[in-house]
Amino acid sequence: MVARMRKIPPTSDRPKSVSADDSTLVATVRNLWPYLWPSDRPDLKLRVALAVLALIVAKVITVLVPYLYAWATDALAPGSGTDRTMFLLSVPAMLVLAFGVGRLLLNGFNQLRDALFAEVSQYAVRSLAYRTFTHLHALSLRFHLQRRTGGLSRVIERGVKGIDAIVRFTILNAWPTVLEFALSAAIIFFQFGWTYLVVVAGTVWLYVWFSVRYSDRRISIRRRMNDSDTDANTKAIDSLLNFETVKYFGNEKMEADRYDASMAKYERAAVETWTSLSWLNMGQTVIFTVGMTACMLMSARAVMAGEQTIGDFVLINSLLMQLAVPLNFIGFIYREIRQGIADIEQMFGLLNQPAEIVDSPTARPLTVSGGRVAFEDVHFAYDPDRQILNGVSFEVPAGRTIAIVGPSGAGKSTLSRLLFRFYDVTGGRVTIDGQDVRDVTQESLRAAIGMVPQDTVLFNDTIAYNIRYGRPSASDEDVQAAAEMAQIGRFVESLPQGYKTQVGERGLKLSGGEKQRVAIARTILKSPPILILDEATSALDTNTEREIQAALDRVSEGRTTLVIAHRLSTVVRADEIIVLEKGRIAERGSHADLIAKGGLYATMWDRQREAAEAEERLKKAIEGDDIGIVKRGARAGEPAALKPAE
Repeated sequence: MVARMRKIPPTSDRPKSVSADDSTLVATVRNLWPYLWPSDRPDLKLRVALAVLALIVAKVITVLVPYLYAWATDALAPGSGTDRTMFLLSVPAMLVLAFGVGRLLLNGFNQLRDALFAEVSQYAVRSLAYRTFTHLHALSLRFHLQRRTGGLSRVIERGVKGIDAIVRFTILNAWPTVLEFALSAAIIFFQFGWTYLVVVAGTVWLYVWFSVRYSDRRISIRRRMNDSDTDANTKAIDSLLNFETVKYFGNEKMEADRYDASMAKYERAAVETWTSLSWLNMGQTVIFTVGMTACMLMSARAVMAGEQTIGDFVLINSLLMQLAVPLNFIGFIYREIRQGIADIEQMFGLLNQPAEIVDSPTARPLTVSGGRVAFEDVHFAYDPDRQILNGVSFEVPAGRTIAIVGPSGAGKSTLSRLLFRFYDVTGGRVTIDGQDVRDVTQESLRAAIGMVPQDTVLFNDTIAYNIRYGRPSASDEDVQAAAEMAQIGRFVESLPQGYKTQVGERGLKLSGGEKQRVAIARTILKSPPILILDEATSALDTNTEREIQAALDRVSEGRTTLVIAHRLSTVVRADEIIVLEKGRIAERGSHADLIAKGGLYATMWDRQREAAEAEERLKKAIEGDDIGIVKRGARAGEPAALKPAE
């Protein structure tokens, strides 16, 4: 059962693109059809066929039930000759019982139709939601850096509900209504004549025309309401994610006012929506009531003239009353479908968003023999007018460690993004063991590279889950071994819930050092041949940095390692240090060689050493170990705030 539910329509069966702006009902159903009639799910196809059969049977019974009601009425009318003493065995009693059975069958087949189609509709909803989710993960880093998480989640939520509405109301209500009207029209024509049919057809046409025109006017209101809802939800989530920042600056009221302003727009649009709905319902009621009254006046006149029986009067009334139910649903169905299209248009917009980085048709899995990484005359720009890298060339030999340092904005982190192929180079190429990363599959490329980033963000789950994320199939023993290597095992075991401890939103229940150790354990568990350390210790204090650095040294042993560093003290043991400046290699060599040159690296080293010494002096001053240092420092020009009060 699980395996069957995991199946998703193949790419070839899916619609290439959908635009809600130019979609009609037929076009929408056509785009959804691969999910309603999935090629790899014969069980769902059978359900669709049985649901359609149940639908047809239900509609045939629907138009026959009024006949039983009319015949029973005629049988009970004065002068019909019915024997009252034997009522239970009489024709009227049989007709009444048949009427009751007919009503039960009608409801039964309708419920059977809904039950059969439930799995089909929910499969379509799940498949499209899955497709949207996977497509979002396939979009480029550029797209996700510009996204608004709250609004994006709201778009998907409404889109899923919109798909459910379109599938359910189109298949289960729209087409059955058309079928029922066709059957009712045939009965009215043969039973009462063309004049009745003209009145009924005119009423239905006017009813549908009015419903469609008025509903179209309401779509713009719905869109405004959706935009306001998305904006309000975005502001709420953004504010809550930055809860501490809000508290730091005491801006709770400002955040509440921003949220309330968006909700005020939503309130106005919602009021307008419900007001227009009331006018729509009133207009529909007037149109149908006038048409039904006209038909009943015509039938009453015919009864008085002896041209029709009382049963005929009851029959036309019953047919029209039954027709009122699907007609009322036509307005409702059209509104729901149009609103559903409005709800999913942004979701379809996401699906139409092209993925910037895709595997080439000839892409093959990456084969790692040693793990040699090379950047060959690499040029890259995020925007045409903002060049980041200009002809960068260097090699990371297999099993060696190369460090990339330089001022902020020099392009250091861009190198790791190009290696992961979050972006494609605009010139030159990046290779692993001679294979251009653009010629291999993204899945195999990223499986071969491990990353310990500067800002580690954890999932709101357990410590074990976050470590196991490096290799989901890992056993508990493997997870614990990785934690020990990352020097976090003892800390985790000291917690009341151990590895089952929840880390909180973005891992905020852990300190910076603890989060970094979890990230290191995760990478150890992945055990990749190539490792990227992207300023992995820059946000930590000196003592924690030393502890983390020891763990990182363990991880990088025997692996091709690219270290992107801000603190130069972490790269002194690198096999080679490359200094980037303004997107170009300014210097390269070992730590000793670069210090001896007295260039940019040496300048950066001196500044950081002075900062570290000042930090150490400040620490001693705070501890009260050397007040004299503070006094001399103050006289030498250090901040007066460090001078102790007299």
